[in-house]
Amino acid sequence: MTKTDIRPVKLPDDKQESANHALARVRTYLAEHQNASQIRITVQDGGGDREPLELPREVVELFASLLAHLGAGRGVSIVPSDAELTTQQAADMLNVSRPFLIGLLEAGEIEYRTVGTHRRITASSLLEYQRKDDRRRRLMADELTQLGQEMGNF
Repeated sequence: MTKTDIRPVKLPDDKQESANHALARVRTYLAEHQNASQIRITVQDGGGDREPLELPREVVELFASLLAHLGAGRGVSIVPSDAELTTQQAADMLNVSRPFLIGLLEAGEIEYRTVGTHRRITASSLLEYQRKDDRRRRLMADELTQLGQEMGNF
């Protein structure tokens, strides 16, 4: 197993505008070519050489998402869905303490496997937990809003 590095990349303030400019161009292109499944881009190096690349639309959409986050000053990490994370990495991704994460693992909230004495969590299991937790929170917030409206507080 290779070690998964999830440290985020963050652009310096002076490069965020460049990312936002590129994002606007990529979004315009995607909007104008909605039916294109392959996107052709041209890469030019410092010597003037141009090389065309064909990319799947999904790759260009992911690139646009990366540009949006980087241009907004947020750090970005790319983690393959099958990457195995340590408990500390998983806790960092959820923004919770490691002991809290271990409690979730032991309660069966998140799937994991044991390697020797260490727990490993796949990124896909972690993201599935996040989706379920977000859904549960939204439902609870909706119920509280409904209850507040019924009681005349909103």
